[in-house]
Order: sequence, then C-alpha cells, then structure tokens
Amino acid sequence: MQAVDNSVITLGLYNKVDISKTENLKKLKQSCDDFESEILNFFLKDGLKQDNSLFPKSAGEDIYHSMHTQELSKELAGGFGYSKLLFDYLKDRVK
Repeated sequence: MQAVDNSVITLGLYNKVDISKTENLKKLKQSCDDFESEILNFFLKDGLKQDNSLFPKSAGEDIYHSMHTQELSKELAGGFGYSKLLFDYLKDRVK
C-alpha cells in the first residue's frame, strides 16, 4: 500500500508541473494573440479610413471608429498567422 501512495504523490506533483506549464502556454498564446491584434489594429486604422467630403464628421465619429477598429482587430487576432509564428518560436522557451 505504501508504494501505491508514493506513486500517487509523485503523479500528483507531475500533474502540478504539467498544469503550470499548460497555464504558461495559455498565457503565452494570449500574449501572442494580443500582439497580433496590435499589428492588425495598425493596419486596419489606415485601411478602414472613411474620409468623405460629402458628409461632415460628427463629434464622436473618431472615437467610435477607433473603438470599432480595436474590437475588430481583437476578433481577427489569431487567424492571420503572426500569432502562431510567434507562439511556435517562443513555446520551447517557456519555463
């Protein structure tokens, strides 16, 4: 019975290390997605400009457009490949 208890304790410690690494990988993935979101936000700011001389700008249009672009870039992050490339490069370096 003692040998079984030791193996369970050892297995429990191994799982804690595994969980810790998994959590670190999740945090790394989220950071890579956030970085990709910032890159996309930079591109979308210029790509989605709506300068139209026929319609004057309202007071909150710039703020709304900025918020829309930011949320759009967050939704698109993780699907363009920058995040995956960075994650694959950094995942072996997680301690």
